[in-house]
Order: sequence, then structure tokens, then C-alpha cells
Amino acid sequence: MAAADRTRPAGPGPRGPLLPLVGIGAAAGLLSGLLGVGGGIVMIPAMVLLVGFGQHRAQATSLAAILPIAIVGALVFGRAESVDYLAAALLAVGSLLGVQLGARLMNRLSPERLSLIFAIFLIVIAVSMLLG
Repeated sequence: MAAADRTRPAGPGPRGPLLPLVGIGAAAGLLSGLLGVGGGIVMIPAMVLLVGFGQHRAQATSLAAILPIAIVGALVFGRAESVDYLAAALLAVGSLLGVQLGARLMNRLSPERLSLIFAIFLIVIAVSMLLG
């Protein structure tokens, strides 16, 4: 973990940002259900900018929060028969392999480099969607 992240409190508590984190989670959940986005696009910038998490902690925390969000979303959309389960299973297999490499790589990057890569990623996605 990066040095800047080690100076942050371990999590919410008497000094921790309970309500902002719940609000960030609610916004991420709303956008996940509505647009299929929320984790990286909403939670990471919000935790960094509004709560003061370091980039490494925000990204790792976002990954940990994704599981319950994804389960609830899959159940709701599954009831509406909107889920392609074979595609979901294949995506999960690829993701389980890729996340291991990505997490190891993330831990080797400085917070500044990681923030820059994340910002470039968001810009590329935004431009692609605008032009696509």
C-alpha cells in the first residue's frame, strides 16, 4: 500500500466519514442499476475527492463493495430475464484472471501514477462514448 494511504484511518468510525460513504454507495448503486456503472466511475473519484481516501485505498475499497452491488443488480435484472448467464459466466472467468494481475500492478504504482492512469481511462471511455 502506498505511504499516503497508510496515513488514512482504517475505515469509518468515530473520526470516519460514515454518512458520506453511505451517500457515495447510494449514488453508485443508483447508477449501477440505471446505467451499469458505479464502482470505478462513481465510488473511486468520490472517495478520493470527498472523503480523502488515497487512490489505492479507494480502488481497493470499490472492488470490495462491488460484490453486493453486483449480486443485487443481477437478481433484479435476472427476474426481468435480462441477464445472459453464459456471457456473465465467461466475463467472470476472464475477470477473475485479470483482477489478479491488475491488483498486483496497482500495488506497484505510485498514487500519482495510478491517479493519472485512472483519469486517462475515464477520458478515453468518455470520448469513445461521445463519438460512438
